[in-house]
Amino acid sequence: MAISKERKEEVQARYADWFKRSEAVILVEYTGAKMKSIDAIRAKIRETGGEFHIVKNTLARRVFAENGVQVPADYLVKSTAVLFAFKDPAATAKALTESTKGNEFVKVKGGLMGGKSLNPAQVKMLSEMPPLPVMRATLLGVLQAPASKLVRTLAEPARGLAAVIKAHAEQTPAAA
Repeated sequence: MAISKERKEEVQARYADWFKRSEAVILVEYTGAKMKSIDAIRAKIRETGGEFHIVKNTLARRVFAENGVQVPADYLVKSTAVLFAFKDPAATAKALTESTKGNEFVKVKGGLMGGKSLNPAQVKMLSEMPPLPVMRATLLGVLQAPASKLVRTLAEPARGLAAVIKAHAEQTPAAA
């Protein structure tokens, strides 16, 4: 069914807005999927702050071209759904992987992140990364480790001196 030119422009503007706001974009082929399955995927991805939408290839191709992004030709063929990761690309990719586990109908074509094209293997690696809060906590731990080690090293002589004084104090009343 053909859509009007105004409707195409409206849809294209919406795609452009989603693309500009997203940190990563993952393109998926969904041939043979039922709406119930797609709705389940959408719900899981929304929990991570992303959006999952079925797009028209020609309109998506125009949006990518307008934003100066080169998308491999085989990414925008057949049935295409696009995952827009607005907050945490790793968590959103993980949600996609988890929600499509065991479903042959969904196949990752590739993606875009930071203006660079991602192949399906790179998208899989992205989904295996820990979520952003875990990465921040790990980084914070790495940054704090030298400082806490320094504090322990500086406090050790005073702790040793206190132990010697305590031992001497305990020894003195026993001798008297």
